[in-house]
Amino acid sequence: MKHAKKYKWHKIAQVTSELTFGTNNLTEIEVAGKKICVAKTSNSLAACSSTCPHAGGIMCEGFLDSNENIVCPIHRYVFSLTNGRDISGEGYFLKTYPVRIEEDGVFIGFEEGGLLSWLK
Repeated sequence: MKHAKKYKWHKIAQVTSELTFGTNNLTEIEVAGKKICVAKTSNSLAACSSTCPHAGGIMCEGFLDSNENIVCPIHRYVFSLTNGRDISGEGYFLKTYPVRIEEDGVFIGFEEGGLLSWLK
């Protein structure tokens, strides 16, 4: 049986324009003690872990490719911002986070619980 993921939503800005992006359309923020890389894509925002799972590169120092995948600045590994998969074929996975833009602010979601939470 598949269970829907539950998220705890954290407000990161009142409006998107409050976030300061570099010329690479990336920025790093801290939310609930976690460093997160936020990307400004052509039609929305996306969020992922601030460090590359391969060699710890700082993702906000990388860039977005023409398909709006995030590219690590160290070894140029390419990750989907939709699902975190390493599309360059090395088998790594970059943690991604959902982002919601609503009338009352911009929010990032951190997954709550997990397997053990619904077994209780």
